[in-house]
Amino acid sequence: MKWSKKGILTAFFIAGTIFLLHGCTFSKKQKEVNETQAKETESGQVLEEKGPKIGVSIYRYDDTFMKLYRAELKQYLEETYRAEVIMRNAGGNQDIQNQQVSQFIADGCQGIIVNPVNTSVAGKLADAASQAKIPLVFINRVPNETEQQRWKSSQMAISSVGTDSRQAGTYQGEIILETPQKGDINKDGVVSCVLLKGEPGNEDSDYRSEYAIKALVKGGVKTETLYTANGDWSMETGKKQAQEAFSQYGKQIEVMFCGNDAIAMGAMEAAKEAGYQPGKDIYLVGVDALLETVQAIKAGDIEGTVLNDHEGQAKLAADTLIQMISGEEAETKYMVDYIKITTVNKFEE
Repeated sequence: MKWSKKGILTAFFIAGTIFLLHGCTFSKKQKEVNETQAKETESGQVLEEKGPKIGVSIYRYDDTFMKLYRAELKQYLEETYRAEVIMRNAGGNQDIQNQQVSQFIADGCQGIIVNPVNTSVAGKLADAASQAKIPLVFINRVPNETEQQRWKSSQMAISSVGTDSRQAGTYQGEIILETPQKGDINKDGVVSCVLLKGEPGNEDSDYRSEYAIKALVKGGVKTETLYTANGDWSMETGKKQAQEAFSQYGKQIEVMFCGNDAIAMGAMEAAKEAGYQPGKDIYLVGVDALLETVQAIKAGDIEGTVLNDHEGQAKLAADTLIQMISGEEAETKYMVDYIKITTVNKFEE
C-alpha cells in the first residue's frame, strides 16, 4: 500500500498543529520580541535590533535526527529572534560538554540550550547556569522528574523540551498490531521479536523497546524476544546487529523493533542481503520519520515509523528560552507528541 502526497502532508500538518497548540502558552512580551525587528534613528535610518547570544551544545553532530534538529533550531533563533547562535559539538563526551557550557557562561551568553550527553549529570549544568543567572533549556534528552522538581522548588530558570519515548514504543507496537495476523507472520501464535536499541543505558532507548512489547501484549498478542542488542542510533551498527540476529535466528524472526530510523534502515539492508523481503518475510519499525525512511515505507520495505517532530521541538525550545531571558517564568517540562506513520494509512490522491 502506498502513501499519497495528501497523506504525507496530512501527517506533517498534524505535527504542525501540535506545535501551534503549545505556542498559545507564550506571553505578550515574547510576541513583542518576535515582532520588534528594527528601530528608527533620528536621522531616519533603520537599525536592526541585535538579539541575544545563545550557546547550544549538541551531544553528537553525527546523529541523523539531531542534524535536522540543530539546523532548525539555529535557523529559527536567528530568523525569529536575530540571535547570535554559538553551536558546539560535544562528540558524545560529557566532559567536553561541561567545558562548552562553562565557556558559554564565560563568553557572556544570555541563554543556553543543551542536548545532554548524559542526563544523569544534567544537575551540574543546571546549577552552573543558574548560579550565573543564565536561563537554560535541555532538549531531546530530558532529565528525570526528580531533577525537574528541584528546578521548580529552587525557582531556577531551567526548562526542558522533549518527548515521551514510552509513547513512541507504544506506537511502534500498535503499528505491528495493524499488520495481517498482528505480526504473527508464521501463524504459530507467537510474535518472535528482535529489539535493536539505541545507546546502552539510554532511557529513551530502553523505553521504546519496553513499551513496543507491552503494546503487543496489551493487544492480546503473545511475544518472545529472540535477540536484543544496542544499535547505537547508527545505520552501520544497526545493520551489523541485524546481521548477527539473522545469523542466529534466521526466519524465526518476524518483527524487528528499531530504536530509530537509522537502525531500521540498517536492518532493512541486512534483511535484503540475507534474502528476506521486508514487509512480507519480516516487519521493521523505526522512530523519527526521516525522509529516507518515509520513502522506504512507501516502497513497502519498512512497515512504519513514528514521527519525532524536530521542527516543533526546536521552535518550542527556542521560544521557551527567549521567554525566560525576557524575565518570564516557564514550565520545567514541555512535551511534544509523536505521530504514527505507516503503510496502513490510506489517503486518497
